Amino acid sequence: MSNPAPLSQRSDMVVFLNGEFIPADQARVGIMSHAFSYGTGCFEGIRGYWNAQAGENYLFRLREHFERLHRSARILSVTLPYSVDRLMEIAVELVRRNDFRENCYLRPCAFKADETIGVKLHGLEDQFSMLAVPMGDYVSTAGLRCGVSSWRRIDDNMIPARGKITGAYVNSAFAKSEAQQNGFDEAIMLTSEGHVSEGSAENIFLLFGNELVTPPPTENILLGITRETVMQLARRELELIVRERVIDRTELYVADEIILTGTGAQLAPVVAVDHRPVGTGAIGPVSRELQRLYGEVVRGMRPEYMGWLTPVFGTAATTATATPAREPELVAAADGDKAAGNGHKADKATSNGRAAGSHRARASRQPAATR
Repeated sequence: MSNPAPLSQRSDMVVFLNGEFIPADQARVGIMSHAFSYGTGCFEGIRGYWNAQAGENYLFRLREHFERLHRSARILSVTLPYSVDRLMEIAVELVRRNDFRENCYLRPCAFKADETIGVKLHGLEDQFSMLAVPMGDYVSTAGLRCGVSSWRRIDDNMIPARGKITGAYVNSAFAKSEAQQNGFDEAIMLTSEGHVSEGSAENIFLLFGNELVTPPPTENILLGITRETVMQLARRELELIVRERVIDRTELYVADEIILTGTGAQLAPVVAVDHRPVGTGAIGPVSRELQRLYGEVVRGMRPEYMGWLTPVFGTAATTATATPAREPELVAAADGDKAAGNGHKADKATSNGRAAGSHRARASRQPAATR
């Protein structure tokens, strides 16, 4: 959109706050609210992808995002007043009311709203908001130069990384600013034990030959929905071995390819770490292929993955909110590789002996029915 005014000054845009769709310039949260003082909120980031040919805006993996928001709320002792199904309906209606016919980003947030002094989680009023804004790239997808941060990733027993807790992102802000002020595009964070955790706000993958590795949940990562999507696409479409394991810092310097992933970041290849080139120092073939696949999937160009998409404007939109999108059911291939219906279980590695640069989608795959 061409209007550069902040959302809080936009009377032509709509937000959702405490049960109502209201003009954005009428949305108010008190400056003494608990969440503002202490970071006691949890949120999601959700993308919508505009497909001009289809005349449709597709919200990607909406159900999974709101399921994760419910989990974050439980961790933070926040009571969400809406079911996952109702949250999906609100999200679709919000994008419709703003008439976004371009890529957009949704930010639902559940937070402690009492205007009080005192650090605690119990006995406080909970409120809920959701906004939507146009959004392009959060970070460059044309090759990032990263630096390993001196700031360590917070531990699960400090602020649980599996919850998207607002206050936890101060940790990310320290790392991101340090990286950019030192001349890098993005930070890579280590755990207190010195193992690779994630970027400032992205999960990370390293490619070694035909094996794609990523840190496990125990390395204080957010269980990313884009991360889980990439794991499925890499196994199903490129026949890569996908492994969750502990990763040492120096493996960043010898990987063939590195990719940062996230709802905001999408798939962002890394071409250098700590002034050392990754692979050839250019975007690698597997990263490019994953970017292409992901771009097709999120825009509704791959029928077998339509179960991940919730349409906003089409006649199917009403049905989609009543029967929310589910995991795509993929036809099992000849090697017995089966679809993973739950993105939070570790993928088992399967060897296939193919070279990393020559992976192709299997010609025998058939579009599957969605539930």
